[in-house]
Amino acid sequence: MILAGGEIFQSSEQNKILGVLEEKINRTLSSETLDREAVIAAADRLGKMISDGDFDHIIKQLSEDDPGEYVKTAAMLMKRENIEYRIASELGADFKEQYDITPPYGIKNAEIRFAPLGTLFHIAAGNVDGLPAFSVLEGLLTGNINILKLPEADNGLSVEIFKQLIKIEPALKNFIYVFDTPSSDVSAMKKMAEVSDGIVVWGGDGAVKAVRTLAPAGAKIIEWGHKLGFAYISGYEDKNAELSDLARHIFSTRQLFCSSCQTIFVNTEDIKVLEQFCNDFLPFLEKAAAEDPISEIGVTAEITLRKYNDLLENAISTADGGKRIFQGKGCSLTMLPDSGLELSYMYGNCLVKPLPERKIITSLRNSKGYLQTAGLICGKESRSRLTEILVRSGVNRVMRGGNMSVSFCGEAHDGEYPLRRYMRVVNIEK
Repeated sequence: MILAGGEIFQSSEQNKILGVLEEKINRTLSSETLDREAVIAAADRLGKMISDGDFDHIIKQLSEDDPGEYVKTAAMLMKRENIEYRIASELGADFKEQYDITPPYGIKNAEIRFAPLGTLFHIAAGNVDGLPAFSVLEGLLTGNINILKLPEADNGLSVEIFKQLIKIEPALKNFIYVFDTPSSDVSAMKKMAEVSDGIVVWGGDGAVKAVRTLAPAGAKIIEWGHKLGFAYISGYEDKNAELSDLARHIFSTRQLFCSSCQTIFVNTEDIKVLEQFCNDFLPFLEKAAAEDPISEIGVTAEITLRKYNDLLENAISTADGGKRIFQGKGCSLTMLPDSGLELSYMYGNCLVKPLPERKIITSLRNSKGYLQTAGLICGKESRSRLTEILVRSGVNRVMRGGNMSVSFCGEAHDGEYPLRRYMRVVNIEK
């Protein structure tokens, strides 16, 4: 399914539409501009409709998951006051599209103008429902024409969102193009890239590398690559509450987000302390598993096989230096002796490793470029000091353990403000 000019086309029409895409984009750039207020008003209205349940029946048809979390996220991201707060946070409270300056040397009068990059090509990942739509919303807020290549897991959700958004504000129809092009169709993706001024790519190293090969010279590549989240434990304020919150976080996110907990680091070098933590935390993880069980049969089968292989390897490994698996009902903890950050099996299966405070920076710097969220669990007296160490190591978000994937209005994404990256600064002599 394709959305172009506010109309729906079959996927078979892709090459025909791509053949005239540059002409249509140039026509729009020549005669139309996006009014940010119109975008905000349309997003706010759509957010209210979603929040009121007007589209619950559509969301349920497109996904087996409970629409509650998606509705909550959509309402937050599309609400007028939140969008306006975000614009003020990312672009500055006194942001102006243009203003005059009198430089101390050179020419005496000039104008600074902020302009859209032009056309953004969004290559979205499918690990978060609705992420493609939210990425395009950022492009609309910065006045860009947006081309979106849907992830295979989208199930039509983004197209439904944009159909409704254009119905609310018809002026958006020439600023949104949506294609269900498979990633294997490199020729089509290259055509989309060639008409774009910036390529927004969400995904892992492979996706980013592939985009670099098809991007034309001079195109700005805006990477939102896969990152890794972890928890760091060095004491407690309220042990039961904090471990319970961390366990719920692990199951509520299925460990699929960049901000999800993959590895739990404990401030120790003593294996016995690490073992005690695993014994203490496993019941909390089992309780979370019972309250929010994994229902995906294929996922469960794959993880079972991988863990069984680990159990066999563990049985024949030496007693010293090997991994140890703490198997629970619907979950597991894998204790490892190294201090490296890595991806877990996910879906309620977490890694546990030792990481003494004095080695935090040395160890985490080995994962620079992949660090995102740290869920810090510690005593009150240690929070400021440990937060500073984590920040210096390269972490971009330091949250409470149970709030690792909780977002808030105006926060940066992977240490940067997206709206700034989707605009350019133009200097004009007066």
